[in-house]
Amino acid sequence: MTTSAGLRTVLTVPARFRGPEGTANGGWIAGALAGTLSGTLEGSHALEVTLRRPVPLETELAVGNVANSASLSHGGQALAEAIPVAEDVTAPPFVPFNEAARAEAGFAGLTGPHPVPGCFACGLRNPGDGLRIFPGPVEGTDLIAAGWRVPMTITDEDGVVPDALVWAALDCPTGWAHAGSGGPGLLGRITAQVFRRVYPNGTYSVVARATGREGRKLFGQSAVYETDGTLVAAAKATWIVPA
Repeated sequence: MTTSAGLRTVLTVPARFRGPEGTANGGWIAGALAGTLSGTLEGSHALEVTLRRPVPLETELAVGNVANSASLSHGGQALAEAIPVAEDVTAPPFVPFNEAARAEAGFAGLTGPHPVPGCFACGLRNPGDGLRIFPGPVEGTDLIAAGWRVPMTITDEDGVVPDALVWAALDCPTGWAHAGSGGPGLLGRITAQVFRRVYPNGTYSVVARATGREGRKLFGQSAVYETDGTLVAAAKATWIVPA
């Protein structure tokens, strides 16, 4: 939630939008910070958000805007930065909804221990509370996918699903794409584009794949598709495996 306090702009992360215990879901906070740039840019831009430190919940965080960039800080410490980038994000291929939904049976967070069971996006939360996006392997491909059934309970006061929640949906699958090689770790950077709105009670395919690794850095792509294959949003992400 972004508000103005005097001449300051502050952003507060409701506890509902948590990732690792006590901190914000990386995709949600990235999308919320990116959203502070939406009024300063013309056209559709990919926005890149770099996460520097864990972002606390239920705390007033300072948002700074300089030219076409935004920063998030608390107590003088930089938490995240957002900038537009001059590139389109490449989406992994479309997977039909029914096939994506079947893939959920292989979700590593259901078949084994879930490292962050309270995560807003991929955690084992009650229906309607979290997004419950559980991507599993798509047979015969290098993809993972899930069927996203969008609850009414994630809309804003105008009945719209905020873009920050679409970023959250794009986030975790890029980490789970590395589940077979020791991931996921912690989100370090995400670059995303949202092309179309997501609607409550809609059904969407969320698709992701791993695209590489450099030491402790894991790379992945993700996308949200409508049931007819129309691209809704796409992202690429860098995850960091803890030392």
